[in-house]
Amino acid sequence: MNLPRYTRAQALPDILRQRIVILDGAMGTMVQRFKLTEEQYRGERFKDFPRDVKGNNELLSLTQPDIIRQIHEGYLAAGADIIETNTFGATSIAQDDYGMGELAYEMNLESAKLARAACDKYSTPDKPRYVAGALGPTPKTASISPDVNDPAARNVTFESLRASYYEQVKGLVDGGADVLLVETIFDTLNAKAALFAIEEFFDDSGERLPIMISGTVTDASGRVLSGQTVTAFWYSVRHVQPLSIGLNCALGAALMRPYIQELNQIAGDTFISCYPNAGLPNPMSETGFDETPEVTSRLVHEFAAEGLVNIVGGCCGTTPDHIAAIGEKVQPLRPRGVMLARFASDAA
Repeated sequence: MNLPRYTRAQALPDILRQRIVILDGAMGTMVQRFKLTEEQYRGERFKDFPRDVKGNNELLSLTQPDIIRQIHEGYLAAGADIIETNTFGATSIAQDDYGMGELAYEMNLESAKLARAACDKYSTPDKPRYVAGALGPTPKTASISPDVNDPAARNVTFESLRASYYEQVKGLVDGGADVLLVETIFDTLNAKAALFAIEEFFDDSGERLPIMISGTVTDASGRVLSGQTVTAFWYSVRHVQPLSIGLNCALGAALMRPYIQELNQIAGDTFISCYPNAGLPNPMSETGFDETPEVTSRLVHEFAAEGLVNIVGGCCGTTPDHIAAIGEKVQPLRPRGVMLARFASDAA
């Protein structure tokens, strides 16, 4: 099934009202399983590149596309409805750390094409699959000084972030993304630059896609790294009328629960997503994290049983086995209700 993007996007809110939607799991965790060498990261195209590139997972969309395709298809086979593009660090600002900033557009374009092809392969009339164009944080932050001796210092400007994110958005949309996901937000000002760039691209292109937003609570303070509470974070971004708001990454599901409950109380007019790490880091574990699929799925099931979520998946340390277990656990449960006319079914 290969429906036009506009048709797919129109259907997504209704699907979210009918059932809990499954997001995929970690990309980096799965890449690590291949134990790739520097030469494999480089591929033939970059064999003479003057800097080390091992660890630049976004480059693999250009040099090892079959591996990225295999990871996507593993999550789709496990039941994921939405898969994220391999673009977490594919902004020019992030890629400048490898001397590859000029490849950012191509990385996003090719990553989105890989995810699109995988989704088209697995989509059926009863279960369409969606590509979420992933916009991750950059190594530079607009709110936090890189110098402890100079609190006013900054190593990036809002304009630089906006331009870098605009280029990323263009590549993702040109490559076939259905949704744009601004994720793992630890600096709300960086996120605002991404959202500004998205809106600017929508104005320039005349096409609008659904936006998903996911923040990261970094510790037991219940705040993102730049200092906002979950409530303050939501009120800082709600003006873009996202398809979903949620949390991912830093905390495992057990520690994330009170903050998902907080979102449930304040964000009654949008869908809620939750894709936690597989517990806390554990270097002795195969995935580098504590939780087995059984543990993570049980915890996510508790969120769903409480009526807190519409979209669930996994972040660091999660695998297709985690996603399959989560999907099985939440399948019988109803999604969280949303009170907003713009998400009402056309038939209502």
